[in-house]
Amino acid sequence: MNLKPFRQLLGWLPDPPPVAKRRSVPTSPLAIRDFQLYWLARFAAVLATMGMVVIIGYQVYDVARADYGMSIREASFMLGLLGAVQFVPLALLTPVAGWVADRYERRTVARFANAVDMSVALGLGFCTANDLLTLPLLFTFAALHGVARVFVGPAMSAIAPNIVPPELLPKAIALSSIAWQSASVAGPAIGGFLYAADAPMPYWSATALMLLAILLLTPIRHIIPPRMTGHPHPIRQMIEGLTYVRGHRFLLGAITLDLFAVLLGGATAMLPVFARDILHVGTEGLGLLRAAPAVGAALVAGWFAWRPLKHNVGLKMLAAVAAFGLLTILFGVSRSLPLSLLVLALLGAADMLSVYVRSSLVQLHTPDMMRGRVSAVSGLAISASNELGELQSGLAAALLGPVGAVVFGGGAAIFVAGAWSWLFPELRRARTFDPPKELLAQAVEEEKPA
Repeated sequence: MNLKPFRQLLGWLPDPPPVAKRRSVPTSPLAIRDFQLYWLARFAAVLATMGMVVIIGYQVYDVARADYGMSIREASFMLGLLGAVQFVPLALLTPVAGWVADRYERRTVARFANAVDMSVALGLGFCTANDLLTLPLLFTFAALHGVARVFVGPAMSAIAPNIVPPELLPKAIALSSIAWQSASVAGPAIGGFLYAADAPMPYWSATALMLLAILLLTPIRHIIPPRMTGHPHPIRQMIEGLTYVRGHRFLLGAITLDLFAVLLGGATAMLPVFARDILHVGTEGLGLLRAAPAVGAALVAGWFAWRPLKHNVGLKMLAAVAAFGLLTILFGVSRSLPLSLLVLALLGAADMLSVYVRSSLVQLHTPDMMRGRVSAVSGLAISASNELGELQSGLAAALLGPVGAVVFGGGAAIFVAGAWSWLFPELRRARTFDPPKELLAQAVEEEKPA
C-alpha cells in the first residue's frame, strides 16, 4: 500500500529512507513537515478565535439592548467601545511583543500566548453558562483577549519565513492565508450555530481548539531568532522596529495602506446591528455574515497558492483596496440577506488580494533579525484598523446610523486607495515580489545547515 499521500498529509509519519544522497528541494511548502504542523496550528487557533470573537460582539450588543435598555445607536456605540478596549493593550504592548518574538524562541512565545487566550475562553464559557455576563465583564475579557493576540501575531508571522525556503515564501503566505481565511469562514458560522444550540458551547470548543494549536506547535523545530544587532538596550531594540519601518517608505506605505483603508472602511463592527435589527436574521445569520468575507478570501488565497501573483503586484493591491471600498458601500445599502452575503464574499476576495500582496512584500523586504519587530508594527496596524475601526464605526453609527456609517466608510476606503497611490509611488511601481538582493542572499545563507 502506498502511504506517500498520507505521509505528505499528516507530516508526522516517518519518511522512508532516502534513495539518494542529493538533498531534494521542495516545490511546495506543504511538502515541509514543519509547515504542515504550522498550518494546522494556525487553522485551529484562528477557528477558535473567530468563533469566540463573533459571539463576544453579539453578546455585547444583545446585553446592551436587553439588559441595559439601550437604543440601537447606543448599543452600536458599545460595539465601538469593544474595539477600543481590545486595541488599548495592542497599542501598549506591540513593541514588547515584537521584541519578544525577535529575542526568544518563537514557538514558545506563540504557545504561551495561545494558553492565555485559552484561559479567556474558559472564563467566558463559565460566565455565560452561569448567566454572569455584564458589559464591564465582557469588556475585561475582550481586553485580555487583545493581550494574548498581540503576542501571538508577531511570533506566528515570524515562524513561517524560518521553516520554508525564501523562494517558497509567497506560496507559504498564500497557504497560511488559506488557513486563516478558511477558519474565518467556519469559525463565525460554527460559533453562531453553537451559541444558538447552547450559549457557552462556542467557548468550550474554542478552549479545545487552542489546546490543539499548542500541541501542534510543539514538534516544530526550535525557531531561535538571529542575534540582535544595534543598541543592546531592550527599549531601544523595541523602538528599532518602528524606526526601521519609518525609514523604509516601501514598508511604511504598505503597512499604513491597510491601516487607513480598513480603519475607515470596515463594516465588520456593524454586522451584529445588521443581523439583529436591519436584516433580522439573528445569531445564525450573523455567523453567515461574518463568514461570507472569509469565503471570498479563502477562494482567492487558494487561487494564489496554486497560481501565485507575479506581475504588477502594487497596482493590483491598490485596485483591490478601491474595490473593497465600493463593495462596502453596496453592503450598506443592501436589504437582502443573499445579496449581502454575495457582496461580503466579493469584499473578502478584494481584501485578500490586498493582504496577500502586502504580507508578501513586507516579509520579503525585511531581514530576519527584524521580522518579529516589523511584524509587530504590521500587526499593530492591522489591529488598529480592526479595533479602532470598530470604534470609528461605533462613533459614526451614533451620528449617522449604522447604514450611514458603513456607506461613509466605503467611500473613505476608495479615497485612501487613490491618496496612497500618489503619496507612495513606490507601491504603484512595485512589479514583482522580488526582495532586495542583499536580503535574499542573507535568507539563503541562513537556510544552509550548520
